Amino acid sequence: MKIAVVGCGAMGSVYAGRLSGAGHDVLVVDRWGDHVQAISTSGLRISGPDGERVVPVRAFLTIPNESVDLVVLAVKAADVAGAAASLGMLIGDDTVVLTIQNGLGSADEVARHVGADRLAVGIASGFGASLIAPGRVNHNAMRAMRFGAYGDLSFEAVDRVAGAWRTAGFDALAVADIAAMQWEKLICNVAYSAPCALTGLTVGDVLDHEHMGPVSRAAATETWEIARARDIAIDVADPVAFVRDFGAAMPAAKPSALLDHEAGRVSEIGSINGAVPREAAKVGRLAPVNATLTALVRTREAGFGVR
Repeated sequence: MKIAVVGCGAMGSVYAGRLSGAGHDVLVVDRWGDHVQAISTSGLRISGPDGERVVPVRAFLTIPNESVDLVVLAVKAADVAGAAASLGMLIGDDTVVLTIQNGLGSADEVARHVGADRLAVGIASGFGASLIAPGRVNHNAMRAMRFGAYGDLSFEAVDRVAGAWRTAGFDALAVADIAAMQWEKLICNVAYSAPCALTGLTVGDVLDHEHMGPVSRAAATETWEIARARDIAIDVADPVAFVRDFGAAMPAAKPSALLDHEAGRVSEIGSINGAVPREAAKVGRLAPVNATLTALVRTREAGFGVR
């Protein structure tokens, strides 16, 4: 496939590098000039559990004037609206747009710009990636990618996309109900995103922490309750056991919200813990635990001055 990855941060670079290494024609678009220059000059160097390689990737600072088969929108949630609005020249009659962000809400914004009939939603589970330097990315975990249609996109089209990712070594599948899987991931994310960002603790530290452990479990339970109230078909019988198993599998992990805070950046907390009170309001409910955590994170971020 001819693929454009828009947003070439750590995760976007992993996607682009592995897809290019599998023989797909990949271009990337990113605002970081040094990264774009390094990729254009020397290729994208990607390292991970299966070794290190340099792959050729065309890199641009702005959207090029050429259409592709697949657009992968891998920007942060705060940048989704602007990025989705800029995709015009990449989109042809049969182009699929795949958006991959943490939390809930980003796909709604993308659909407003590209249409629901060409939109797929992706979930990245169990990933750990970091940019080492311009043009260099490392990933230390890569569990699963799941893709589903946002609206009227056919299952066959989503399955073709998943097939392209499988050729690049991803555990990638098309699923019929992506919304349920989004909520299942959200239950885990709310348990650790705000608690870790506020305290500097790792996932494992929070798990049994005297003070933050109960808060983490309460955030997950509240999210599970709202999902059930929204009639989301989640396959989670016990939210506390669910998030404990998740955390125990990656105790040294730092959620993206904590990494953002360590870098002095505003996080995606509004799409993670902040999504729960918004979804609760749709069914006349409140979500005080997640609302409070979101308010605390946003108060801290108000002093950063950098997005």
